[in-house]
Amino acid sequence: MRLYRHTADLPAEERGAVVALGNFDGVHRGHQTVIGTAQRLAADMGAPSAVVTFEPHPRSVFRPDDPPFRLTPFRVKTRHIEALDVDQLIVCHFDDGFRHKTAQAFVDEVLIGGLGVRHVVCGYDFLFGHKRSGDPAFLLRAGRAQGFGVTEVGPVSDAEGGVYSSTRVRDALVAGRPREAAHVLGHPWEIEGRVVHGDQRGRTIGFPTANIELGEYLRPAFGVYAIRAGVDRGGETVWLPGVANLGARPTVDGTVARLEAHLFDVDLNLYDLHLRVQMIDFLRPEMKFPSFDALKDQIVQDAAAARAVLAAG
Repeated sequence: MRLYRHTADLPAEERGAVVALGNFDGVHRGHQTVIGTAQRLAADMGAPSAVVTFEPHPRSVFRPDDPPFRLTPFRVKTRHIEALDVDQLIVCHFDDGFRHKTAQAFVDEVLIGGLGVRHVVCGYDFLFGHKRSGDPAFLLRAGRAQGFGVTEVGPVSDAEGGVYSSTRVRDALVAGRPREAAHVLGHPWEIEGRVVHGDQRGRTIGFPTANIELGEYLRPAFGVYAIRAGVDRGGETVWLPGVANLGARPTVDGTVARLEAHLFDVDLNLYDLHLRVQMIDFLRPEMKFPSFDALKDQIVQDAAAARAVLAAG
């Protein structure tokens, strides 16, 4: 996959793509359908397939004081899109100037002038342009007038009629239902980040942890999770079972939320490496214990519960 952080001066061979438009936070099953539709049309037309997305997420520009909400920060979103075998990922820098671009200007300057699009695919709920004045119907009219095709993809639902959406993923995670989130995403939800130094209390009781700051990630339910952690070994990701606490650690008077992951039966130096942590199942809410010994006893129980959950699949 070729990554472009601009829409101007693309090589001639990269223009004329079939593009999937969207924010694609989470790259869930609905997003995958939009992107897959663009890929199939591109193959039929002998054109490149592309995803056009926006960074930072527009919500962080419109509502900068909101709590963190991202399901997939840019690095993670890029990896999920690349796994779908898209030819191009084109990133529009979303800032205060871009937010005031009219829907027609976006069509003229980005889709036609920048990309020379052959066909556009978007979800039924895609909105763009100043004051969200552009929608799939606007794109259809623009396409007829300016010579590019448009396909609108309707809601994509599971067997029970639940629509796949980023909102549904967020709601499931905040409620402590990571398996439901994984169902919507098509894969377990992950937190990825650089392993930082903690207070090393876990090491003193036989449960060393890899600590990851949450940054712009959504804050899911605070508590203890069964996890699988992805460790990079020579370009290959090796997945290891473990247990993690996500929260502020009230027993030790913690104030900043972070993820503390303990990997079973290994002793690895992970400091300063990027670690991928899949949140498999929620075991219990975060709580404050009367003593460090009481916390240690609970961690032993949590580790046994996580092993059982992961062994069951």
